[in-house]
Amino acid sequence: MKNKKGKSFLGMLLLLIAIGVFGYFGYSTMNQIKLGLDLAGGVSITYQAKEENPSSEDMADTIYKLQQRVQNYSTEAEVYQEGNNRINVDIPGVSDANAILEELGKPGSLIFVDSEGNQILDGKQVASAKAGMTEDKATGSKAYVVSLTFTEEGKQAFAEATTNGVGKPIYIIYDNQIISAPTVREAITGGQCQIDGMADYEEANNLASTIRIGSLSLELEELRSNVVGAKLGQEAISTSLKAGLIGFAIVIVFMIAVYLLPGLAASLALCLYVGLILILLVAFEVTLTLPGVAGIILSIGMAVDANVIIFTRIKEEIGLGTSVKNAIKAGFAKALSAIIDGNVTTLIAAAVLFWRGSGTVKGFAATLAIGIVLSMFTALFVTKFALNCFYEMGFEDAKFYGCRKDMKTRPFLKFRKLYFALSLVIILAGVGSMVHNQSSMGVPLNYSMEFRGGTSTNVTFNEDMSLEDISSQVVPVVEKITGEAGTQTQKVAGSNEVIIKTRTLNMDEREELNQALADQFGVDKEKITADSISGAVSQEMKRDAIVAVTIATICMLIYIWFRFSNITFAAGAVLALMHDVLVVLTCYAMLRWSVGSTFIACMLTIVGYSINATIVIFDRIRENMKLLGNKESAETIVNTSISQTLTRSINTTLTTFVMVLILYILGVSSIREFALPLMVGLICGTYSSVCLSGSVWYVLNKKRMEKNAKPVGKKAKAEK
Repeated sequence: MKNKKGKSFLGMLLLLIAIGVFGYFGYSTMNQIKLGLDLAGGVSITYQAKEENPSSEDMADTIYKLQQRVQNYSTEAEVYQEGNNRINVDIPGVSDANAILEELGKPGSLIFVDSEGNQILDGKQVASAKAGMTEDKATGSKAYVVSLTFTEEGKQAFAEATTNGVGKPIYIIYDNQIISAPTVREAITGGQCQIDGMADYEEANNLASTIRIGSLSLELEELRSNVVGAKLGQEAISTSLKAGLIGFAIVIVFMIAVYLLPGLAASLALCLYVGLILILLVAFEVTLTLPGVAGIILSIGMAVDANVIIFTRIKEEIGLGTSVKNAIKAGFAKALSAIIDGNVTTLIAAAVLFWRGSGTVKGFAATLAIGIVLSMFTALFVTKFALNCFYEMGFEDAKFYGCRKDMKTRPFLKFRKLYFALSLVIILAGVGSMVHNQSSMGVPLNYSMEFRGGTSTNVTFNEDMSLEDISSQVVPVVEKITGEAGTQTQKVAGSNEVIIKTRTLNMDEREELNQALADQFGVDKEKITADSISGAVSQEMKRDAIVAVTIATICMLIYIWFRFSNITFAAGAVLALMHDVLVVLTCYAMLRWSVGSTFIACMLTIVGYSINATIVIFDRIRENMKLLGNKESAETIVNTSISQTLTRSINTTLTTFVMVLILYILGVSSIREFALPLMVGLICGTYSSVCLSGSVWYVLNKKRMEKNAKPVGKKAKAEK
């Protein structure tokens, strides 16, 4: 006994040391976390097409290809059109524009010609170019290569040229200069080839980069490049950190107050979680933006959720008369399936979003995936370890763990028609609002400039103004003229120049803005320039996001179907999820909240949160069907399951809601634009899980369960 006690003290000491060590390294590496353009600024490059009047199709294609390319530097990079023939590239987390330009290359013309000077194909017919390394198995020697993949059109042209040109060189010419002249060894008909002969990986990578940049639809030239400051400013970072600390402290106090000793164990695990996630963000070189912060908030909520599920189970076991030691063991065992299913489902969504998404969607998915894996580890292992240590140290009395004896079953299904009607009315109101907005504004939702584009105004002030001064003094002047919020401002490093991005301004509004800036800040009107800019969220990015969410939803449905062996569980979960998205969309439409890049992150957060909450209830229904299926009606089973998990639903929502609420209270305007709909989504997700998901499942299964239950009931009665 003494030996166990000593080991437990030692174990707890090691855990506290681990929290201190990882906390210290997490804190000390915070400055190394890559921040997105909205939080830390970066490099802004403007290219101009050499063609005077390029087609909109060529511009759109070039923007999309550049977007895919610059994501090698950051998943949060933005590419958008400025004017008729210019393209802006904003890359966060970097400060050396010249280095980026050198690595990215100068977008120029690229052609492939044979030894007689005939053009075989051009850059548009190159689908991809990647640097790599091969190894000869016999000799062990390594060779650096560039692997090329051609389009279908390029495949045919290259096959014909290599069939007729075996033993001859093919010249790759970029901006009238030969950059490579590989010799054809055999006919290449598969649409892929390798160029070898490079001295090192750097040479191979440079060649691959040049071929990629030359495969753009338009030939571009650099017009200007700047190092720009954060869109949201330093204040956004500091207030977000402050809000996070306050919210985290409130969550810890709540967990200890409600769950006693297990709450303390969970708090220790959460402290370790915070330190580890900071380290992992640096290790995986994740670019953290506002949507990324959303992913972390969601994963913290899910970490709390896992602990709440476990502790609720422990209380139930103690209430049934189980010893504390066995209650702890049973609590973790019975909660395991719900935790795994909920987290794996969300992890599937994160993986698909990272695979198919782009820009902010990809950044959100990366932070969410890291957070989910870490939250599962801390809840299932660290919390369990701490709890067992406390027990072995002498905290064996049930009063330290709480007890849940009588649980009142509430008649949730009795009001299911009311729930369905209420949800339908809200969703229809949203549809009506979008129709009204379409007729009055020309668009169904209040799209921000990230979606619909706008006007970029460059102003050179007489003094170097901080972003905080710009936000408090300049932005109100701008928004008085535009008549709407959402103005974005960025400083150009090393100058007094400020970039102001607003909705599209007509010529009268541009003149009015110029005059107002001249009158109130004494700027030279002649030095103010303005250009129209396209939405940073391109049609392709929207399409990628929609495709990613669709695939993620299908994958989640298949997983739930497989795990629960009943498609009605999957159908109920997806319908509840769609309900939450539509209700939040109703709020966006009716209240005309700004729909920007944070809108995508908000919706994704709600999807992840909602599906997790629903699965917890479905897990309990599945368990109760095995225990009570032959004794109780389907209605009783569903009501009992929802009632048993109600405390978990409320407490998990409360802890996550508190963190977002603090973020809303302390945050800057752009943070509030994100936090407000997220709070609505959290409440809606809880409502749909408690009131709708079980009801939908019941409606889909009522007849089948009653049919199966009747023969069993008669047989049992006859045997008596």
